[in-house]
Amino acid sequence: MQNNAILVENLSIEKLAQLIDKSVKEGIQQFNEEFRKKENSEELLTREETCQFFKIDSSTLWAWTNSGKVKAHGIGSRRYYKRSELLECLTLLKK
Repeated sequence: MQNNAILVENLSIEKLAQLIDKSVKEGIQQFNEEFRKKENSEELLTREETCQFFKIDSSTLWAWTNSGKVKAHGIGSRRYYKRSELLECLTLLKK
């Protein structure tokens, strides 16, 4: 049981409270960032939303989908695009 004990010497209550506060805030911030990344990456966009995202015409989206530049997921005649996959399709251009 003593292996899990933490010894605190020469540390004021105020300093301990500051350390705990800082640690908790950093943990919450990190959790929120990871949660947002996961939430945004799995977001499904409609054809219209995808066109707005890329600022392109629907015919361009159709051509990109048929050529395999972007992946579409569908149910029946509906098509959806994962935001994370759209971001992965972007390539860095050389200057």
